[in-house]
Amino acid sequence: MQNNDLVMKVFELSSLGYCCTQIMMKLALDEEGIENEDLIKSVNGLCKGFGGRQSICGVLSGGIMILSLYAGKGSDNENRHKNYSSMVDEFIDWFEDVFHSLECIDIMGVNKFENNNSSYMLKCGSILTKSYEKVVNILRENNYDFGVR
Repeated sequence: MQNNDLVMKVFELSSLGYCCTQIMMKLALDEEGIENEDLIKSVNGLCKGFGGRQSICGVLSGGIMILSLYAGKGSDNENRHKNYSSMVDEFIDWFEDVFHSLECIDIMGVNKFENNNSSYMLKCGSILTKSYEKVVNILRENNYDFGVR
């Protein structure tokens, strides 16, 4: 997905009321042509910093979840891939280096999200697009065919 297309898709999903973690997951699933409403609903709990408490950034959580879709354990007879931990570590280290924290409150600089105020998405949108592109690059650098599992 080209950067302009990604920005527009993030804006579209945000306008539909999806939060940062949900957008990260929807982008990855859309790339595969998959819909999974239960997964999208369940990641809602990671929005606005882990349960809305502005702790671990929802974009960071979403990125780790995308890496897990490709390299994590998903069934009894499956093991996580050998490069799983190193990919997660690379993403976390990159995220903290670029955004200077892993915490939503530090990154956003607000003390409380208003219920119907989505103005924070302007800042989150930039964080989200950069992070999504980084996750895709990490997967490709580790020989995963992003969009195909």
